[in-house]
Parts: sequence; structure tokens; C-alpha cells
Amino acid sequence: MKMSMKSTAVAALACLSLSVPVAAQDLGDVVHLDVLDGGRTANGTYLTALKLTLKDGWKTYWRAPGDAGIPPEFDWKQSSNVGQVEITWPAPEIFDQNGLQSIGYQNQLVLPIEITPRNPAKPVRLQGEMDLGVCKDVCIPERLDFDHTLDAGADRNPAIAAALAQRPYSAREARVTNATCNLTPTKDGMRIEARVTMPSAGGREVAVIEPGNPVLWASQPVSQRQGDTLVAEAEIINASGAPFALDRSEIRITVLGANHAVDIQGCSAG
Repeated sequence: MKMSMKSTAVAALACLSLSVPVAAQDLGDVVHLDVLDGGRTANGTYLTALKLTLKDGWKTYWRAPGDAGIPPEFDWKQSSNVGQVEITWPAPEIFDQNGLQSIGYQNQLVLPIEITPRNPAKPVRLQGEMDLGVCKDVCIPERLDFDHTLDAGADRNPAIAAALAQRPYSAREARVTNATCNLTPTKDGMRIEARVTMPSAGGREVAVIEPGNPVLWASQPVSQRQGDTLVAEAEIINASGAPFALDRSEIRITVLGANHAVDIQGCSAG
């Protein structure tokens, strides 16, 4: 996952004056990464997790970090016998940061990962890097290395189980009955109006729209309830400024509410 031009610019502004303050504050190690073992599943995949432990009050970001965040990136290329990698993101929190909204996790993140080995008879070695941003009074980039041979015989890990239980509800679980996306060309890109018919997720509901294409960037939607339908409007632009098309089946809408979150993958033309 790569940062778009606008999100990169926002992150740069957030970190613009870091060099002097960071040196002066002697921040030290603000985040530590551990690889957790969860053993093998019934279908032969490995269950593991990256556990990030941050110093008190520090936070890091979700895959769609909002206007003031830095999206994490993973490099698995040094790993051995790793086929498909599937990440399950626990439902994140919403933070207000210098008048901007960011989305992520505070103090700790356990990120479950299910790995399909290329050869089921051989061990799986998970080796690579995670690039991320961490913030408190200042924001700093971090690069964390990991190298761990997964334990096929490990018992069920309570921390991984708890993180999996914190995932957003699926559209079916949340009783979503309809999800449509109306697309209108604009001067800079495309306006999207997403309409999701579902029971309330509780309190102030915030919708996040992901275009499904890493070169596209979506602004933070303006969300409001209209009876049993949540309406979210945003603008989508291409970082290069080139024209683009949107595949509605790849659009991902996440609704973050006070009671739970909902993950809606794909929408119709309405």
C-alpha cells in the first residue's frame, strides 16, 4: 500500500518540524514489534500476528489513516515459503489531531495475519520490514524488522483471538440491506455518494471510503443519517492527476460507530 500525493503531503506537514524536537526530547524506542504464534488452522494455514507495543499515549495508524496519518507498509519479500498473506485489521479508533482526523490505534496493536504456505510440508519463515508512523506530541516514521520461523504446533493464542474478535462486522452480520455508490465527475476527479442502508452502528457514525486502487485517494467523507440509510460523500482523485475509472466492486466502505464497525466490500450503481 502506497501513500497518495495528498496523504504524503499531509504526513510531511505533520512531521515537518520533527528533526529538532525529536533530538531534543530523546524519544528513544517508542514502538516495539513482536511476532506472535497461533499455530496452524484446520485448513492448513498458519495463524500469526504482528504485535506493536507503543509507549504510553503514542498511537499508530490503520490501513486508511485519515487526513493526518501515515499508512503502514509491509515488505514480506525476504520471507520463505510464504504464499498468500491475509491481514485482519481490528476496528480502529478515531483521533482528532491538530484539527485533522486520523484513524488508528493507541498504546498497542495486535494485527492478525493468516499465511498460506507455498509448500505445506515445509516450515514458514516470516521475515521482512514494516514501515509505519507513530505520533504523540510529534510524529515520527519508524521501520521495524522482523524475522521469525512460525511454530506449526503452537497453541491458540489469546491475544490473536481477541484481536480477531475486534474485527468489523461484515455487511451480512451488520444487516446491511443495500449499498450503492453514485459517481459524478468533478474538476479534479470524481465525487462519490455512498448510501448504506443498515441499522445504526451507534453514536456518531464515521464512514471511510477506500477506492480499491492504490494510486487513488479519497477525502474524508461527510457522513449523515437519513432514516435507516447512512449517506457519505467524498471526492476521489488520482495522485498523478490523470483521468481514471472506478470499479464499484473494489470500493470498500467502513462505518465506524460507537458500538461496532462495519466492513462493506463493493457497492452497486443504485
